[in-house]
Amino acid sequence: MSETLSIHHDQAGHQFETTVDGYRAYLSYMDLGKQTLDIYRTFVPNELRGRGIAAALTETALDYAERLGYTVIPSCSYVERYLERRDGQAKGSD
Repeated sequence: MSETLSIHHDQAGHQFETTVDGYRAYLSYMDLGKQTLDIYRTFVPNELRGRGIAAALTETALDYAERLGYTVIPSCSYVERYLERRDGQAKGSD
């Protein structure tokens, strides 16, 4: 993705969000306690799909979780596939 996104972390609302061209995209999570985040929804409007926005939101959320020592439960199918691809690439580079 060539554009730079401004991703805002709404801690009270448990979301990472961005607005592009007037459309809002977001990733929602629940803090389950015991250093565990359940990422359960990623939403990107049709008008913004294919621009890497879901990946940017996911990477930002995963960076946040890692920085704070959280374990992530990927209840969202997009995040689950993202982690599988990322982990597969990491194993392939060994």
